[in-house]
Amino acid sequence: MILVRPVCNAVQNLHGIVDPESGIHWYDIRALGIEGQGWTDVDRTYARLPARAEALVRPAVWELAQHSAGLCVRFLTDSTAIDVRWTLSTDQLATADMPASGVSGIDLYIKDQERPQHALYHWTGTGVPDNISDNEKQLVSGLSGEQHEFIMYLPLYNGVESVEIGITPAATLATAPPRTTKPIVIYGTSIVHGGCCSRPGMTYPAIIGRRLDAPVINLGFSGNAQAEPELANLLTELDPSMFVLDYCPNVTSQGVRERTEPFVTTIRQAHPETPIVIVENIVYQKHLYVDADRLSGSDKNDELRAAYERLRASGMRGLLYVPGDQLLGDDGEGTVDGVHPTDLGFMRMAQTIGPVLESLL
Repeated sequence: MILVRPVCNAVQNLHGIVDPESGIHWYDIRALGIEGQGWTDVDRTYARLPARAEALVRPAVWELAQHSAGLCVRFLTDSTAIDVRWTLSTDQLATADMPASGVSGIDLYIKDQERPQHALYHWTGTGVPDNISDNEKQLVSGLSGEQHEFIMYLPLYNGVESVEIGITPAATLATAPPRTTKPIVIYGTSIVHGGCCSRPGMTYPAIIGRRLDAPVINLGFSGNAQAEPELANLLTELDPSMFVLDYCPNVTSQGVRERTEPFVTTIRQAHPETPIVIVENIVYQKHLYVDADRLSGSDKNDELRAAYERLRASGMRGLLYVPGDQLLGDDGEGTVDGVHPTDLGFMRMAQTIGPVLESLL
């Protein structure tokens, strides 16, 4: 498949296919450009790693890379209603602890320059699938007919084969103005991947992206962010504004000790000036009452802090460190299962990590 990119220096109006019964004009989102994708040499249009990575990474990482987590499309339209139709890659619409709206749904936000910087984008609708294919939903109706910019997020824990935007007959659709900042690359675990928020726009990478009005490349691999050298080498191929490394929950304390310095050093050698943000393990929600939860996280964080200090002592500059004690709050209400954030937990993570990233931009 060929990934169609928008003209980089201008907004372009597009021409869709008209449904003779409804009158809706349908547009393949590839013509608008897919944001959040680090590589264009993919074998599937909505994959998150290049095709050659299949021979480099573990099978579990490759399979998870086919999920469209973090991918989105930005566009301009004066349509009074916005519809979407999409086909998924698998029939797992939901999981035991995550609804179909998050696993396989579509999320829509409108941009409003009159709102404060931290709330430029406002939620307007979510499409929840009924099947693996032939999903067609109206995300919003009753809009004013003035032109607005929108951002539409793709499913988190499923892949997509096709996605189309539908607008009203007299309306126009155009590519959004190009971003002026380089993307933020976030590498991490199921938490980065999006587990277990209610809808795609509620991951902490997505929340931060909206608040900073910056593109984000989500490289979360559920249960499989183990700071492998193969992933470090792939990350060096990107050209972001910063790297955010949030992998501790997927490795042991020994793994943190053995892998952190080589992983960071590989990135730093390829990107001497790009900031690298290292995020501690979350504090597990039962830590006040269950010793195993407290020790598991604290041991990893002790090793992470020690590795960070050794890197700094070696002369490496441009490293920032985010402690984990406030990532989820201190009331035990931030997760589904003690580990994976709810929407509240993700919002708290964004409020903690976001200001650090904003200072770098």
